[in-house]
Amino acid sequence: MLKRLITLALITASLTGWTVNEAHAEIARSVWAEEEQSAVRLIAARDGLGDDGNVLAGLQFRMKPGWKVYWRSPGDAGFPPQPDFSDTKNADIGALRWPIPERFSVLGLETLGYEGGVILPFDIVSPDPGHDAEIAATVRYLTCKEICIPYDATLRMTLPRGDGAPTSFAHDIGQFESRVPRTGDAARLKIISAWTEASDKGLYISARAISELPFTGPDLYVEGPVGFGYGAPAVKIDNAAGEAVLRVPVSGFNGSPKEAAEKLSGERFTLTLLDGKRAMETPVSLEPPRPFQADLLGARPDVTNSHSLPIILLFAFLGGLILNLMPCVLPVLSLKFLSVVKHGGSAPATVRLSFLASASGIIFAFLMLAAALVALKSVGAGIGWGIQFQQPWFLIAMAFLVTLFACNMWGFFEFRLPSRISDKGHAAGAHEGVIGHFLQGVFATLLATPCSAPFLGTAVGFALSQGAADIFAVFAVLGIGLSTPYLLIAALPRLVTFMPKPGPWMVRLKFVLGLSLAATAVWLLSVLAGAAGTFAAALTGVLLILAALWLGPVMRTVPEIKKATPVVLVLATIAAITTAELGDINGPLDTNTPGVSKIGWQKFDPAAIPRLVEKDLIVFVDVTADWCITCQVNKRLVMERGRILELLNSPDVIAMQADWTRPDPEIAQYLASFGRYGIPFNAVYGKGAPNGAALPELLSEELVLDGLKSAAPARLADTFK
Repeated sequence: MLKRLITLALITASLTGWTVNEAHAEIARSVWAEEEQSAVRLIAARDGLGDDGNVLAGLQFRMKPGWKVYWRSPGDAGFPPQPDFSDTKNADIGALRWPIPERFSVLGLETLGYEGGVILPFDIVSPDPGHDAEIAATVRYLTCKEICIPYDATLRMTLPRGDGAPTSFAHDIGQFESRVPRTGDAARLKIISAWTEASDKGLYISARAISELPFTGPDLYVEGPVGFGYGAPAVKIDNAAGEAVLRVPVSGFNGSPKEAAEKLSGERFTLTLLDGKRAMETPVSLEPPRPFQADLLGARPDVTNSHSLPIILLFAFLGGLILNLMPCVLPVLSLKFLSVVKHGGSAPATVRLSFLASASGIIFAFLMLAAALVALKSVGAGIGWGIQFQQPWFLIAMAFLVTLFACNMWGFFEFRLPSRISDKGHAAGAHEGVIGHFLQGVFATLLATPCSAPFLGTAVGFALSQGAADIFAVFAVLGIGLSTPYLLIAALPRLVTFMPKPGPWMVRLKFVLGLSLAATAVWLLSVLAGAAGTFAAALTGVLLILAALWLGPVMRTVPEIKKATPVVLVLATIAAITTAELGDINGPLDTNTPGVSKIGWQKFDPAAIPRLVEKDLIVFVDVTADWCITCQVNKRLVMERGRILELLNSPDVIAMQADWTRPDPEIAQYLASFGRYGIPFNAVYGKGAPNGAALPELLSEELVLDGLKSAAPARLADTFK
């Protein structure tokens, strides 16, 4: 009977969580008060009181995986650790300091706490450092996983008189001390206003925050009157303006949301703002209620969340298809056209095989681009559509490749693959072999990527803001869209077999098409001049001319040197790339050369845009690059003509140009704030569009006028009549 009573008592103690721990006083630490799921102890950063009697200490918790203890404001459930130091002798104990907690969301409940382990720092001040201090604490805490168990722990440690020395705990306490929220200046974060909002669905506390660094994933913890609950915030980031708005749903109020919003006006709250490892804490008084805004910042809709994946894939297909008609694809039209005319009179099987090979090359190139972008994104690098044209090595390699194609067109040499590959490549009677057509598709894709087409910007913007699977899916469908003309001919080879058979007329045609490729090489050199400097572009141009001479007159005169050709071309390419990489690729871009542009562009300064809008001005932003052909077409055909040119040079319109010829994280972040990752990109700001209104990729006079008109302040209404 006695055994049963003892067993029952032990079971009851286990279920209630109330246990008794024997307390032993140790120097600068207590023994662990251990339970099945957790343990707690006192630790100190120094093993003596020193002359001033001030010692940094900590309350240390250790939990098994999955178990947690709560923050000072636990959220929808739980309670924080509650130490009682009333039995302490010869020491005054300061308040616990709380490192930034984690947010836990379970079944709609939002709680804040620490998983695994935490140290809560506090200060010990001895009024008489000439005598030992006895630190005694009774700590009540709650630890939770699927269930919650309360515990009481009794802890004791001694801090003897004397200087002492730093303990092994000093570093650990210091680490958690560094995670305690700081002032706004120290964290480079600031909350500039906080207010209530009410909708038909609920009550919210909103805060506008600014940051000296780009926001990555801000969160807001709210502490206020007892009885209210505060959930996870909805967040809208505008890194172009260096700000974010966070809206926290509030529960536990009485009456209607609008009545509760009025009652909370003027109430004191503590707001803790964090972004990554930065955190700041500030007391605020809530401003009067503001009208509920569905999109937080009142800004443009977030395209990354406004469409489902099937719709985005449809956009990707249409964007890839339309890309065939964009100016960036003009340099490869010669290759496409030659692919068609070469098949005059050919067997349908030959035509089908070659065009399927080209389509495969296009899709393969898109998948390789996707892989590169996923890799760059994984290491935190800036990503975007066509960013390879910002790299001098890519421009030089493409210039040499285009020159080789031109020389091949002019008959300087013929591509000859190894016999094993050549035999397979000439299957089904293919004139050039499937490998040649495959590489032609890869080449066409790489030259087509400086442009953004309608639908393409939306699809790429969605993909690059998502995970690797979405990026690969969207880019694969983009490749299918761009290769659709090839696939169509593969399905209906009679579309090209009716053309005349190749003959002497092909020599003249190939010469003309070779000139178009040579013009492409010149264009690549002009882009290289902006990316790596004039000297690098000039040297590369000289090396390209020497390579063309080597492949033509020199090899014909001295055929014995033919075997050295690959080595010579590789060395020439390496020499050009080395020169470009040694140049000042981070130096200033000369984008406003007198006489080049008819528009008085100002330097891109996103921080200045809100101030200009407040002055009743319109701001027109143009994100461009030397390698973006569509950007240049927009300027020549729309911006620098007629009424648009007049308006952009008027005193009421500030024209800002952001040059993305070289990598620029500020411009990349600005584009990302609109859900865009490619150019051309244009946006208009004004009293009618304070957060910017994005324009389509292809501009027209009517589209730009409509954008300027919608953003214009009331005083400029007559300007657009």
